[in-house]
Amino acid sequence: MHFSDVFSLSFRTVRGNKLRTGITVAIIAFGIMALVGIITAIKAMNQKLTESFSTMGASGFSIRYKERNIRFGGGGSETSVTRKGARREKKSNLDKLVTEEEAAAFVNRYQFGATVGVSVLANRNAIVNSGSRKTSPNVFVFGADDNYLTLNGFNLLAGRNFSRQDIRSAGNFCLLGYDVAKKLFKTGPEKAVNAVVRINSIPYRVIGVLASRGSSFGFSRDNVVVAPYKNIEQNFGGKASYVIGVMASDLSQVENAMGEAEGIFRAVRKLNTTEESNFVLDRADSVAEKAMNSLGFLTISATVIGLITLIGAAIGLMNIMLVSVTERTKEVGLIKAIGGKSKVVRSQFLIEAIIISVLGAIFGIVLGIGVGNLFSFFLNTGFVVPWDWIFYGIIICTVVGLLAGLYPALKAGKLNPIEALRYE
Repeated sequence: MHFSDVFSLSFRTVRGNKLRTGITVAIIAFGIMALVGIITAIKAMNQKLTESFSTMGASGFSIRYKERNIRFGGGGSETSVTRKGARREKKSNLDKLVTEEEAAAFVNRYQFGATVGVSVLANRNAIVNSGSRKTSPNVFVFGADDNYLTLNGFNLLAGRNFSRQDIRSAGNFCLLGYDVAKKLFKTGPEKAVNAVVRINSIPYRVIGVLASRGSSFGFSRDNVVVAPYKNIEQNFGGKASYVIGVMASDLSQVENAMGEAEGIFRAVRKLNTTEESNFVLDRADSVAEKAMNSLGFLTISATVIGLITLIGAAIGLMNIMLVSVTERTKEVGLIKAIGGKSKVVRSQFLIEAIIISVLGAIFGIVLGIGVGNLFSFFLNTGFVVPWDWIFYGIIICTVVGLLAGLYPALKAGKLNPIEALRYE
């Protein structure tokens, strides 16, 4: 018999046992669905993280008193990891905060030819009101200079950006985030321009409205108010660390820009050559990379879940194939009696097992991509297809089918044709 004949016979047999085949395919499909679904969801999260944290692109970096604490699950709020292999620092170690004077001194001394900006988080639960309308107490208030929009990926929907005179005068001017403007001005966010709003009861004139950037992991990036950082220092005060953002003009200049920035800021903080830097330089693209690396445990979990399910499916498939050998003993005897070789019988049972496994893989991949992209829909990212895991899934299921069908195929191939024909 030719291979096409053996394959056709195997396919007809698989199709003829719909219930048995369906149950086995469903078990295999569940394992692959869990694996591909979680991988697809992780890829969607990676897309969102890249969008959320790499606002300055690969040519940007920031200077902070410590690294941003980006972890998923577990961990307290009292500590944060600084550098790889370094000790943990307590948040109470306030002597390392970047002050307004240090940030301003850096901006004046840094002459590399890059875009430099200063910002500070003044309040994370402010209330903004206009007349009888007011926001929930969850508005983020930032102090910044005229380069804040460029460095953080914002565009203007209406109005204008800060001028250097606005920053120097420390006047009560502000830029409203899209969500804040939409909440306070029902006739349209752009109507907020030139209006007076109150931030925690302090009056501010709106000079611009920021275009929407959407949400990230359920948190709106448009629920913000930005005011001149000198004004923030006067009206809000408090112990907050400034962040210095730098965007090099070219990707090839980033390393040189970071080297010069570190040297200048060490001088600003009056560190001698033997002292370790008490601040960090944080590349924009590395933040997303760190966040994505912290999702590694999800990939491991998905792989373990998928493999456990597939092991169970392989055992079930092998048992079903053994039952099939017993039920079709007469059929095997007839094939051998008319000249069929043991090799043909073994091939038929092996192909049947592989067909069932591959069908499970196909259904599981389709369901997994669908389930994973439900997550991407809620994150508002593009449609994700994990092509590498589609290939791996088919290969894994083919191997599972081959291993599960091997023993039943060998058993069928060893049947004596005379005894097989007499089997009741």
